[in-house]
Amino acid sequence: MRKMTILWKMLGVIALGALAGPVAAELPVDARAPVFATQAALAGKETGFSLSAALARGPVVLYFYPKAFTQGCTLEANAFAEAMDQFAAMGATVIGLSADDIDTLKEFSVLECRNAFPVGVASAELIKAYDVSLVREGKDLGVTSRTSYVIAPNGRIAMVHSDMDYRDHVRLSLEAVKKLAR
Repeated sequence: MRKMTILWKMLGVIALGALAGPVAAELPVDARAPVFATQAALAGKETGFSLSAALARGPVVLYFYPKAFTQGCTLEANAFAEAMDQFAAMGATVIGLSADDIDTLKEFSVLECRNAFPVGVASAELIKAYDVSLVREGKDLGVTSRTSYVIAPNGRIAMVHSDMDYRDHVRLSLEAVKKLAR
């Protein structure tokens, strides 16, 4: 009986370790955001995205998500699409970034982003620059963590939220953009 109790405790510890979130080391608030340009998709068409060009128009919401067409990423894209009028009213640009290929992003931009905002290719260099590699048990999974940045027009990070639960990313991004608009 005692061996069974110890076995169950050991299994519980293993399960907790497996459920633990990624090691997060995102960039801090007030850091200078790394400037980049990348391939992107909007409304099913390939386009480009330049952070410096977007910042010239106002704040930028840069959100990284692990993989197109997975449950949390789909729900997050839907939520950003529903909030686009609010972001646009404050002059903010929104772009989602993942390690997906451009053909996948073209489809995702139509079906889940609802043609409302672009999604771009997060290269290995870009993932490293923003420190958003999803790591579990010391292993890089080759996708990004779910991390949202709001970048002020001066190029500084105004807000960062890293949480694999998609639900607060849009709300917290909107709040940060509102603060910048004041």
